[in-house]
Amino acid sequence: MTQALKASKPAEAAERSSAALPSKKARRRFVIFTTILSVLAVAFAFGILMLDNPMPFGSDGFKRIAKMRMTNVTVMLIVAFCQAMATVSFQTITNNRIITPSIMGFESLYTVIQTSSVYFLGVAGVVALQGRGQFVLQVAVMVVLALLLYGWLLRGRYGNLQIMLLVGIIIGGGLGSVSSFMQRLMTPSEFDVLTARMFGSISNADADYLPIAIPLCLIAGGALWMKSRHLNLMALGRDTAVGLGLNYKRELMQVLFFVSILMAVSTALIGPMTFLGFLVATLSYQFADTYDHRKIFPIAVLVGFVVLTGAYFVMKNVFYAQGVVSIIIEMVGGVTFLIVMLRKGRL
Repeated sequence: MTQALKASKPAEAAERSSAALPSKKARRRFVIFTTILSVLAVAFAFGILMLDNPMPFGSDGFKRIAKMRMTNVTVMLIVAFCQAMATVSFQTITNNRIITPSIMGFESLYTVIQTSSVYFLGVAGVVALQGRGQFVLQVAVMVVLALLLYGWLLRGRYGNLQIMLLVGIIIGGGLGSVSSFMQRLMTPSEFDVLTARMFGSISNADADYLPIAIPLCLIAGGALWMKSRHLNLMALGRDTAVGLGLNYKRELMQVLFFVSILMAVSTALIGPMTFLGFLVATLSYQFADTYDHRKIFPIAVLVGFVVLTGAYFVMKNVFYAQGVVSIIIEMVGGVTFLIVMLRKGRL
């Protein structure tokens, strides 16, 4: 392929290939699952907002409680959007449906930031640092460090994605060891405060964070959506994508940048959820039954929202234990990960 190949060729090639692949059965399957997931998402969201409200309907107290619950539903939507878009995109560029962006050490970085704040500032200092400034700082630190890692490992002469993933795992393990060391030196009261912040929980989010989180999610998610055709080509492998005229390294860096933003926002908003993205992506591939990212992305977002709202609704209204939602999701996601890995027989 010569250099005279126009920049629009990759998008045109991806559009022709993706348009030719879906059959009538696949389109019908996509519509059916999209409809079912949409109905479940609306039902669970309505149930969370309206059911088990102790105040009389229409009263000021009822509206205040509904508004607080609306914040929780909005946070769930943001987290589902971030995890779904980031995980699907990351698995596409790595050509691996088992690893997730968490492998890059985002959650370990979140852990060391939270641990350091409690260790050096104490409980009073952590409370004083709550607010938008702390949220923006966490997101900025995660994105900057991720970009430094990408730039260092991908722009070098011998840089490649596999080395980047390996270094990410090592850095994540190292940050985890540093966090464990500081935790052992804390007082019991400080450790209790830290433990409450380390579990991924919707209650960790603050409504003040939403005006910052929502625009970041829309920008990064919208950019990945616009790159759907390029992601379709990248899913074919580096050599094939380059042969079709795609500037692979540039696209790889851009996708990783937007993935880092989404993962940083999700982790800084509610805390670490290691297997949520993997569970959402795995179910989405089964439901969508296509390689076209323009169809995988919406299915993945709907699946993520249904998983979060469904787990929250069931645990709150059936078992009266909404605090363990993240634990249940991590357990189900971990079991799914083991099943998929054992069936594939490789990473």
